[in-house]
Amino acid sequence: MILRTSVTALALAVGLTVFGNAQGMAIKDADLMQWQSKVPAPVNQPYPYGTMRLQVDTTDTARKIFKVRQEIPVTAGPLTLLYPKWLPGNHAPNGPINKVAGIRFSAGKQTLQWKRDPYDVYAFHLNVPQGVTGITAEFDYLSPSAREQGRITATQDMLNLQWNTVALYPAGYYVRQIPVQASVKYPQGFTAATALTSSSKDADNTVRYETVPFDTLIDSPVYAGRYFKSWDLDPGSKTPVRLNVVADAPEQLEMPDEALRAHRALVTQAYKAFGSHHYDHYEFLLSLSDQMGGNGLEHHRSSENGHDPDHFTNWKGSFVGRDLLAHEFTHSWDGKFRRGADLTTPDYNTPMGNTLLWVYEGQTQFWGNVLAARSGLVSQDQAKDATAILVSTYADERPGFGWRSIADTTFDPIINKRAPQANTGYQLSEDYYRGGQMVWLAVHAKIAELTGEKKGIDDFARAFFGVDNGSWDVRPYTFEEVVTTLNTVAPFDWTTFLRERIDGTRSPADGIIANGWRLTYRDKPNDYQKAALGDSKTANFALSLGMNVASADGRINSVVWDGPAFNAGLGIGQTLLAVNGMAYTKDRLETAVRAKQPVRLVVRNGDVVRDVTIDYRGGLRYPVLERIPGTPDRLSALLAPR
Repeated sequence: MILRTSVTALALAVGLTVFGNAQGMAIKDADLMQWQSKVPAPVNQPYPYGTMRLQVDTTDTARKIFKVRQEIPVTAGPLTLLYPKWLPGNHAPNGPINKVAGIRFSAGKQTLQWKRDPYDVYAFHLNVPQGVTGITAEFDYLSPSAREQGRITATQDMLNLQWNTVALYPAGYYVRQIPVQASVKYPQGFTAATALTSSSKDADNTVRYETVPFDTLIDSPVYAGRYFKSWDLDPGSKTPVRLNVVADAPEQLEMPDEALRAHRALVTQAYKAFGSHHYDHYEFLLSLSDQMGGNGLEHHRSSENGHDPDHFTNWKGSFVGRDLLAHEFTHSWDGKFRRGADLTTPDYNTPMGNTLLWVYEGQTQFWGNVLAARSGLVSQDQAKDATAILVSTYADERPGFGWRSIADTTFDPIINKRAPQANTGYQLSEDYYRGGQMVWLAVHAKIAELTGEKKGIDDFARAFFGVDNGSWDVRPYTFEEVVTTLNTVAPFDWTTFLRERIDGTRSPADGIIANGWRLTYRDKPNDYQKAALGDSKTANFALSLGMNVASADGRINSVVWDGPAFNAGLGIGQTLLAVNGMAYTKDRLETAVRAKQPVRLVVRNGDVVRDVTIDYRGGLRYPVLERIPGTPDRLSALLAPR
């Protein structure tokens, strides 16, 4: 509408025909409307022509090609088929249509011509001939074969099949109204796990799954592998919860008893926190691999997760990131069962609204850390160390809150598509996750304060997520319902409390004080920080010099906006060559900072080498939490098992 109005106004203003036909006459608005997308809007009615059948051959793992054949019942006339674009959990229109090739449509032996919609490249228009009641779609999905192409989803020993990458659906219908029966031919020797129920298995390792609505199919990915093992995490329950693991090698599947107890406790602690479950069974899908790309993606009855190959075999040392399964499990309640109203769309090509991601992801981030501690996936001390790093991030490394709010970062998946940024602390980057986590930490403290320590965030969780036990129909919510539920737990002006933190341009770091702890610093990293830094192969000087440096080669990975390094002219991608007259090493840079004197550097920026002095004299600083005497210890109470 803006384009058409502007063009018309311009034509009238200059007396020219901007758009014209062969006779030079101006094209009318009605004609211009024909240039717009002709994708039918979805209607909430059953798909009237029958059940789609989807067949996927995943056996070409060497070349990472999935071959697709899809039979779609139709009627004669115009038909639009859609490739999923807006993917739940991704919060952005990034369906990987660029990896689809060899598209062919046919009706019997007749090839059907197709045309991509010029305004919606995820839509394919066809004309179905008279008398035809079904067409066949065939294409290849060329999954990434190198990391620069995207996340690796197939190796010689395992694969991750995400149905949205290998399926089309007819436009004009709610996806929950379109039935589909899928089957997959897996490589010989592979065992598959998914939330779908299998109906048969052939000798060639083709597995057929029961017919489900299209949205259930898309929400039920597959992990399959040569080296596979499954554990029951809720023995004896009528609602099974299983941990299904694929690994690069069989010895990586040896899980110690301590780890199994913690994973089982995760289920127990989640049920105690939320007072419900919203699935008929739940499947954790976990890869232990340095070949297939890691992942963390939520689904209603399952989740996709990835850890390093030594996750089990180095259980004592692999605690960093162990909140992953707790986070994705929480999403079954928060994000899948309860979902922001503007995220609850009828199909996968209607734009989603991200305005409530600070609940969807922020509170899930909060519960992921809490449930990891309550279950023993991490110790309470490790959880507090992780919280210290989090609080420090928002106290010291997020100057972007001078111009942006947490609410504004909910648009980042669309704006930036999760690509690397020049300066995350200044630009901010999806801070509805960890910033949202800090907001919910403050909410917990306020509930406890208002109720004389008799209630906390668990009471909100049971009231908000604990309804309709056993149901896995989506229940959308609005900001107003969040506030209403909080008021049933502890009456207060929650609208102002939340809006100040979500919409305001201030750091959310103050929530830790209300929980009885404050941020302080020391000159040595704790064990959690050492492990985290070791995983990243980064020397962390963010809280001293204001930069992080690659331990091995001195390349600057990040710079704190307006920090000492930034003000000395240093930037990402520059390389430290020397420290105080000696060749750069991590240890020499640490020694120089410990001396509490200005640090002299030789820095290379492209072909230019120059001397730089950082006038910083504060020594090394690593965050740690310290109890505030005489205040309630709400954080310890929050992390304690129920």
